[in-house]
Parts: sequence; C-alpha cells; structure tokens
Amino acid sequence: MGLFGTKEAKEQRRSGVAAKVPRHSSGWTQLLKELKQQEGLRILDFGATSSTNINFVTSLGHSIYTVGLIDEAADPKWTVQSQLFEQPAFDTESFLKENLEFGDRRFDVVLFWDTAAYLPSHLVGPVVERICSVMAPGGRLLGFFPVKPEGEFSRFHLREDDQVDMQKAGLQPLQTILTTRQIENLFANFTAYKFFLAKDNLREVLVTR
Repeated sequence: MGLFGTKEAKEQRRSGVAAKVPRHSSGWTQLLKELKQQEGLRILDFGATSSTNINFVTSLGHSIYTVGLIDEAADPKWTVQSQLFEQPAFDTESFLKENLEFGDRRFDVVLFWDTAAYLPSHLVGPVVERICSVMAPGGRLLGFFPVKPEGEFSRFHLREDDQVDMQKAGLQPLQTILTTRQIENLFANFTAYKFFLAKDNLREVLVTR
C-alpha cells in the first residue's frame, strides 16, 4: 500500500481535499528545538501556502515567507529561443530574479522540503546557490531527497511533535534523484550538513549556512 493508502484515498474522494499523512522527521525534530529556543527568526518556506505553517511559526514568535517553485518552473513562459542552440533554452536568470528575489531580507531558516526532486535538474544548482545567498550566516536549511524514482509531490505541514504532515499537492513528476555525494556537492558552499536515516524513501539533510 502506498503512502496515500486506501483509507486516505477514500477520505480524499469524500472531501475533495488530499488527506494529511503524518511522517516522522528527525530533521524537523532537531530544527523545532532550535526554533523554540530563539525568537524573531525569518523563515522561508517552500511550497504552497499553508495556514498551518503560518500559524505555527508566528506562534513561536517568528516571521514566515512562502514561495512555490514547482508549478512556476513548469510554466512555458520561461522557455526562450536561444541564439546559440537550435533547441529552446530555459531563462534561468529571469526565473530566479522573479521568484527568489528578496531585497535585503535574509533568512535564518529555510524549509526546502523535497523541492529539489521536482525541479528540472538544470535548475537545482542555481536555486540552491540563490538560497545560500539569501540566508544569514549560521542559518539552517531542512531538505528531503527521495532515494527512489517514486512518490508524489507533497505539501508539508508543521507539527508540534517529531512529525510533519504530508499532503498530496499535485501531479508534478519527480524529476531529480540525487545521491548522498551529489547532495554534499549541492551544498558545498555551506559550512556543514547532517544526514538523517529514514524508514521511507526520503533522505533528510539539515544544512548550516
């Protein structure tokens, strides 16, 4: 039975809204402790807007900014005709400027979730590089990385305990699978990272700017 099994599927059909499925997260457990010890942090949350996350983060005395890249990256408006190649090219510079431009704002925490897996592979490196540039020194990033080419694009909702709620968010295909070494290389400009083992098909990493 898949993650969104029979019981959850029936609930989704009845309500028209995907069910939330709890998932243990060691990375979130550690990050939550840090959020409770500090105040006034700026948090960047990737994915569709979640009222649960907004209320949870603000109740801890922090501010939150939400940005979604998956649907935006699939928009054909970013595909332009290249003068150097016959095939159309993706306008990465304009994409980053429109979607990841925050002025002087610097973030202390980034909830990156599994965004990298659902972006085109050519975008993953530039997106992480831009994220690094808008994080405060010592800032933390939580990322999930599938280890197998399966699963469904999900929205993650924060909880008070050692779990996050996963909720199916669309039909976007999984595009990028990264090995441990590739993940390490992806965050080469960061100062440290810690991997967490999981029983499902997601590898977690907590990265320090």
